[in-house]
Amino acid sequence: MTAMRHQVEEPFDIYEDVRTEETEVMVEDEAQATTEEAQPEDEDEGEEEGEEEEEEAEEGDEDGDEESSDDEQVESSVQADMEKLQQDFPGFRDKYRLIKRIGEGTFSTVFKAEDIHYNRYDNSWDFEDDSSKWTPPPLKHQQYQQQQQQQQQHQQQQQRQQQQHQHQLHSYHAQHPPRRRPRYVAIKKIYVTSSPARILNELELLHDLRQCPSVCPLITAFRHTDQVIAILPYFRHGDFRTYFRDMTMPDIAIYLRSLFTALRSVHEHRILHRDIKPTNFLYDPAAQHGVLVDFGLAEREGSDCKPCLCHEHRELRRHRQAGSVWAQQTGIGAVSGQQPQHQQPGYPKSDTRPSRRANRAGTRGFRAPEVLFKCTEQTTAIDVWSVGVILLTILSKRFPFFNSADDVEAIIEIATIFGSRRMKAAGLLHGCVFETTIPTVGQQGFTMEKIILWSTCRTDDKPLTAHERLAVRFLERCMELDPTRRITAEQALEHEFLSIDQLEASQELGGDEDDMDMLQA
Repeated sequence: MTAMRHQVEEPFDIYEDVRTEETEVMVEDEAQATTEEAQPEDEDEGEEEGEEEEEEAEEGDEDGDEESSDDEQVESSVQADMEKLQQDFPGFRDKYRLIKRIGEGTFSTVFKAEDIHYNRYDNSWDFEDDSSKWTPPPLKHQQYQQQQQQQQQHQQQQQRQQQQHQHQLHSYHAQHPPRRRPRYVAIKKIYVTSSPARILNELELLHDLRQCPSVCPLITAFRHTDQVIAILPYFRHGDFRTYFRDMTMPDIAIYLRSLFTALRSVHEHRILHRDIKPTNFLYDPAAQHGVLVDFGLAEREGSDCKPCLCHEHRELRRHRQAGSVWAQQTGIGAVSGQQPQHQQPGYPKSDTRPSRRANRAGTRGFRAPEVLFKCTEQTTAIDVWSVGVILLTILSKRFPFFNSADDVEAIIEIATIFGSRRMKAAGLLHGCVFETTIPTVGQQGFTMEKIILWSTCRTDDKPLTAHERLAVRFLERCMELDPTRRITAEQALEHEFLSIDQLEASQELGGDEDDMDMLQA
């Protein structure tokens, strides 16, 4: 068995499987749409991460009160899988105590386990203790004085009793040593059907991002013959569907600031996450801290890509568009002296053009327009669009906001909001033509303010607040159809909207200082 705690002592070679023809795995069908959770698709690799697996099972570290539920009864089939995992990896029982299965996907299963030898290793990755500490808001002056007096009285009383109980406590602890706090981890068992190159890619990316804030670190990994497991932290987090409708504007700002902090680190390493969505950002509303997980679909920027029109100069792009067959048929080429031809509906029966291949991995409803248009030179901007969809979901209080069955429906959903005119321009950026005769898709589209008012059933007598309008402006920057004009993670952290919670806190603190000045006067 090969183990890696900080570095792989005995590196092993992984050989990539023979590529098969292009397929697209669709795990979630219409009968499962009521779960309100979309499954990721990976067309080129024919691989899909399951919904439960995407959470990486790094759920929250349980407190002592929840300890009793860890050893709950598990199904016989799950128990059999746990026994098989322990048998496949010699010495596994000595390192981890499996508790239950907490996630199952198409290419992996995730178990919750206790790290028995936690104290034997360097656990600098474990920031849970620091992140779980809650800092109370500043107290007012009178309350502060009362609290100080009470603390002094308690301190004097404790000093008198300290000497009396010191000997008793020492004797008690000698006879009853304190119970070691259990430390939980998430063990991700990757199926042998997953591509070795994909497994290696995920582990390498997690290793490169190990010191990044708000990014799930890789604790270690094991391999035995063809079996691979990854050991990941077990984070506390809430179910997005239970709290997103109750989030205030400051709560949204804190949520997005934590998410963009993680994305900034990921994008600085020139890595595309490709699957940003609520279930892959484990957020704890109580601690107001989140962790980005599931890098199964992630890739390095610029890997396996070809030049796309969207990165060409504007004049060159317009010249190539004007010389296309579509431009000649629609009359756009007439500006250069050519006569437009009659355009027939439909598409050529025998299309001699080569098929266009591009990475379309991601989750339905969260993929950017350039992914749907098969852009061959995708950038980190696709992650920012996905964050915009999350913000749109929170502001509209509807999850999922986009619920398409395929790429065509996804494009139509986006066109319903932005209009056919802007959608056509977005397609031309990537050498694609967007045409539709659906009556519900207008040319102009709708503003984000209208969409949010309609989604929340608000009329003109209940307009958006100042903070909500600021959030809409930030949303428009995130969901820009042109990826080159979309806001970056670094720019997002400097946006005014992500600082409104700090502004409100400073205003409240300033009000308290004014009250103190009046009392002194």
